[in-house]
Amino acid sequence: MSADRGVLAIYPGSFDPVTRGHEDIARRTLRLADRVLIAVAETSTQRKQPLFTVEERLELLREVFRDEPRVECASFSGLLVDFARSRGAHCIIRGLRAVSDFEYEFQMAQMNRQLWSEAETVFLTPDVPFAFLSASLVREVAALGGDVSAFVSPPVLEAMRRKLGGEARKGEFP
Repeated sequence: MSADRGVLAIYPGSFDPVTRGHEDIARRTLRLADRVLIAVAETSTQRKQPLFTVEERLELLREVFRDEPRVECASFSGLLVDFARSRGAHCIIRGLRAVSDFEYEFQMAQMNRQLWSEAETVFLTPDVPFAFLSASLVREVAALGGDVSAFVSPPVLEAMRRKLGGEARKGEFP
């Protein structure tokens, strides 16, 4: 990474779908870093049935952050630290919603440091209105017909409507 490009932070995750909580963390990361690379994992460490393909998630992320030139989006497979190293990102951003997230995230941060000693993990907590949000919860509520319009941006809401079917009214799914 050239010095004139500044600090690049990498924000990895599945982002299925990208929520307002994800947006909050990414935008607040720009207070700490010059640029943010949102890295969509092609393979999940948890067994989940995805709603969106990796390509669709990247497209949605680019739409959500189209107003922010310091945010870029890419997918990766394999070890996060290998991807981060290849992109020159020494700073890994992870969101912590609750104390229950900490143990897993702490273990991952320690493992990443063992795999690449130059990796630094920074934990950010989301803004209070988004502290309980998870992509899994948003997917579940939407699939059951609940209104998720407060939890995702308009392009994501529309994409979820298309995926889950119907010409539903704002925030409602069949």
